[in-house]
Amino acid sequence: MPFIDTLKNIDNAILLWINSRHSDTLDTLMWNASGRYTWIPLYLVLAYFIIQKYGKRSWLPIVCTIIAVVLADQASNHLFKNIIMRYRPSHNLTLQGQLHYVNGYIGGLYGFASSHASNTTAFAVFIILLFRKWLVTISLICWVLLVCYSRMYLGVHYPSDILGGMLIGIITGGGMFWIYVIVTVKKQQSNS
Repeated sequence: MPFIDTLKNIDNAILLWINSRHSDTLDTLMWNASGRYTWIPLYLVLAYFIIQKYGKRSWLPIVCTIIAVVLADQASNHLFKNIIMRYRPSHNLTLQGQLHYVNGYIGGLYGFASSHASNTTAFAVFIILLFRKWLVTISLICWVLLVCYSRMYLGVHYPSDILGGMLIGIITGGGMFWIYVIVTVKKQQSNS
């Protein structure tokens, strides 16, 4: 199929271009951007702002945010990766020798869809819809793009893995916000 082959070639070319633009400084930055615990301060700051804005009712948006991230994570990890079984670039025999690895990290066997992309996007979409402030929106979009870029930089995801993960995140984050709005409206109606 020439069209599919063309898409795979584009995916490979973009990945190799991103991965080849490395330096010691970028290695450190991208390693930390992909880190599991790096963003805990961001989550705590946003939780603080949710508590400031919603007071006693803050438990609901916090729980909904967590559910959105968990759903995105489970969908990308256990549904897509285990069904599609697409090897990560770092496990692709034709690419693995061309890639630059940071700290020997090659990730798990399968890469579609990116859990980092789905989790961060779900989180960002929910928070963006919750606050509806341009500064929050721009900051979280930049954060998602940095995390997603880092996954390609590290050679563990193709651009299409990232796009797939982002789509999962948009659906779960947006869907969870929709549920949050319905629950909030029903609570307000029952209190009236």
